[in-house]
Amino acid sequence: MSEAAEKARGYVPGRHRVEDYGGGGFRFADMSHRGSILALPTGVRAIAALSHADIDSGLIDQALSESEGLDVLIIGSGKELLPLPGALRARLRDAGAGCETMATGAAVRTYNLLLDEGRRVGALLIAVD
Repeated sequence: MSEAAEKARGYVPGRHRVEDYGGGGFRFADMSHRGSILALPTGVRAIAALSHADIDSGLIDQALSESEGLDVLIIGSGKELLPLPGALRARLRDAGAGCETMATGAAVRTYNLLLDEGRRVGALLIAVD
């Protein structure tokens, strides 16, 4: 599939810094996306999650299966820090990945920092206004 076709489907391959956030979306890879995203070493994809409550085992499994291994998954829970349920944290731990949950703004900054350090980091980011 061409890169243009992948972008149209809500997927951009490769590692990308999140350049900006707010207004209900994110800016990365010289493009703007409205809605939440899953940023992994393999690429950035749109996800349907609208709030912290929408983060489920399916999203965690997707992050693990598409990432080619993660050191840590950063969870941006929205405007406020909301903890990830213990079962989901255990799923990540069992897969050998750490998990840090924080408000989306802090999650974006942490993700970018770890990405710049060359770490195998992913971020599940809930969009904020």
